[in-house]
Amino acid sequence: MTGPAEGAPARTAAEEELKVEVIAREAVAEDVVSLELRRCGGGALPSWTPGSHIDLVLDEHLERQYSLCGDPGNGETWRIAVLREPGSRGGSEHVHDRIGVGDILTVRGPRNHFALEPAPRYVFVAGGIGITPILAMIAQAAASGADWSLVYGGRRAASMAFRDELAAHGDRVRVHPQDSHGLLPLGEILGTPAEGTLVYCCGPEPLLQAVEQQCASWPHGALHVERFAPKEIGEPVRSQGFRVRCARSGIEVEVGPDHSILEVLEEAGAPVPSSCREGTCGTCESDVVSGRPDHRDSVLSGDEQEAGEIMLICVSRSLDDELVLDI
Repeated sequence: MTGPAEGAPARTAAEEELKVEVIAREAVAEDVVSLELRRCGGGALPSWTPGSHIDLVLDEHLERQYSLCGDPGNGETWRIAVLREPGSRGGSEHVHDRIGVGDILTVRGPRNHFALEPAPRYVFVAGGIGITPILAMIAQAAASGADWSLVYGGRRAASMAFRDELAAHGDRVRVHPQDSHGLLPLGEILGTPAEGTLVYCCGPEPLLQAVEQQCASWPHGALHVERFAPKEIGEPVRSQGFRVRCARSGIEVEVGPDHSILEVLEEAGAPVPSSCREGTCGTCESDVVSGRPDHRDSVLSGDEQEAGEIMLICVSRSLDDELVLDI
């Protein structure tokens, strides 16, 4: 193992930490609270596009990612919405129980791995808190003059956030509470591929899998999904270890079968940002100089994984004896 060279690369804008103040807090559904954030001291916040999320640094060992769900044209404030999930790792309960108006928070970002591509028509599918990235997307679609529709499912109406805002769009939006309407009619909505139409879906894993199945016959690249939890992946293709060489910092490490690239590079002092450590947030995305990644993330599209030009080093590994990264 060799140590870092002098002149480690500077952080990108999405990696810089920023202090923001909570200026409003609102219960927008059962167990869902929204926070409005403003830059401490005032001034413009970093710009963002629909599908973007920020990292909320709750304490030294607790970071979570939340989709921005306000107006991208408002450069002064951000809005996020957080679902209380008692069975989670503690981030949502921290937000619900310990954060209020006037509190100062540390954030990073925004970054976008779920960007809205131009299209003449969109079908949006949201489940539960998965509505958050979709809100700004439908606003952009409407502003562009595209045809669009949204079907929004949830356990019951009271648990579904932002229903009042969505009502302004009339019959383009179908709110579908499971307790009164059953499961989303995905066969009706997605059963027939539609030319020139992109499908954007965010929600719990069972919904994403069902949408992926319904869209199996759609044109390549028509479906875009965002996951809040990692999808199930089998064992790595390569069981033995491999070498990772960092082209900029000069660090070289051996990655064993029981450790991730991220863990080993952190131990060696490499300048690698990270957050979720489960392949869902994209914070640790790294450019690949040479070698073939064994992609094990839940963020990159199939085309991005096949190209092999970027990888998420918290979960992905190498198919070759050596992998060279632009770190």
